[in-house]
Amino acid sequence: MMSENAVCLSLKKIVGKEFVSNQQEELYIYSRDLGTCNPGKADYVVAPRTVEEIMEVVRLSASHKIPIVPLGGGLNLSGLTVPCHGGIIMDTKRMDDIIEVNDISRYALIEAGVTLGKLNSYLKKKHPNLRFSMADAPPTSTIVGNALIYGSGHLSKYGIHSEMINGIEVVLPTAEICRIGSCSVSPIWFGKASLPDLSSLFVNWYGTTGIVTKLSLKLYPRHSMRDMLIFTVQESDTIPDAIQRITETEMMEDVIIIATKPDKSNVIMILLLIYVTADSENELKVKKKIFKKMFKGNKIIYVPKELFPSKLTKHYMGEPKYGIEELADLKKGGGFEYLGANLPIDSIPIAFSKGVAIAKKYGYDSPIYIIRNIGIGQSVIFTFQYPFNRADEKSLEATRNAIIETTDMVIDIGGVPWKPSIIEQQGIIKKMNPITFELMNKIRGLMDPNRIMNPGKWEIVSTCNN
Repeated sequence: MMSENAVCLSLKKIVGKEFVSNQQEELYIYSRDLGTCNPGKADYVVAPRTVEEIMEVVRLSASHKIPIVPLGGGLNLSGLTVPCHGGIIMDTKRMDDIIEVNDISRYALIEAGVTLGKLNSYLKKKHPNLRFSMADAPPTSTIVGNALIYGSGHLSKYGIHSEMINGIEVVLPTAEICRIGSCSVSPIWFGKASLPDLSSLFVNWYGTTGIVTKLSLKLYPRHSMRDMLIFTVQESDTIPDAIQRITETEMMEDVIIIATKPDKSNVIMILLLIYVTADSENELKVKKKIFKKMFKGNKIIYVPKELFPSKLTKHYMGEPKYGIEELADLKKGGGFEYLGANLPIDSIPIAFSKGVAIAKKYGYDSPIYIIRNIGIGQSVIFTFQYPFNRADEKSLEATRNAIIETTDMVIDIGGVPWKPSIIEQQGIIKKMNPITFELMNKIRGLMDPNRIMNPGKWEIVSTCNN
């Protein structure tokens, strides 16, 4: 067993002394997130610059069975990068090269640390005809991290972000480097091609199967015009039909439903936002006219944007999102977590009503829900948001209990929690087909025999302190 000093010296030789730390003030930051999970205790933080450096760190880790937790932006809120068993936090922020953008085949090849803000700015400047599906996250969020946890964004009609992956490069727990997709047989990262789709071994595994170092992401046309229509929804029961009617036109870029209770109101306000793009004023006018006429009666009502505060409409049109961090201070104390759920569209009304009951039970008189359509009306991501006061133990405990109960409810109505915390993972495992979980364990045992990669995640009896 190497001493802590020896490990630290070895890491400094690999990546340079200025990019390794075991100082308590820095370990403190890397050992927690804004969610409800208890902090872990990182032993070292490493910020490699090259794939070769990552391979050397993994080789060292495997030799001495030191855990490694890969970290992108660290903004997932579910404790997925909080270390359960100490070890090395591997921060990929220095690996931020945009290696290639292919205008014709419409893809970008990027390193693991490239952020939403960086790629968005780069494309606008160098390739103004192209865009990617922008996540509802701060500009410092990493694109690779978001894609690997089934993230979604403004081009939701094309599906979830993990479905936009053309190929990946990954350092395996054995310190070997592997390429998956067309890049495994070709120098061109144009797609997964007619090969076994091994990229799924790294999506939603939360760094337990390897460290993704490069990713090829699908790009899409950037139209010259983009606008948003706002409707009020009087009854949640009408949402499934509304999504189906909107998506069957295939004219929308994105569809989002936002529900909350304004201050001094006893009624939950539900807003339906439809995003449209066009290349001419006439095209935009026609699309907006179709959507405005789609709903008649008093259950779904069109509202001109001008009636809403300009700050609000600017926020919801923003790419990337600025000010989203304000949610973390709604109850003061800087705490925020949400339970995301992948749901079939017809489950929205029951999820809505049961969610309201859970929120009320735990003191959330003003529930905050965001629902995003995925695909052409195939499913939604429904997020139940729970801001809390981190300085108030009762507030923290109420949020934990609300998250647990919401997780159970989502599974009971046929949904699947999205980027689940360790506690939520336990709920999923209990309901999961046992053969499926057995296969997951066999895969991890084969790929990571030393169990050094983010141990404690996707385990039937987690030994984490969270």
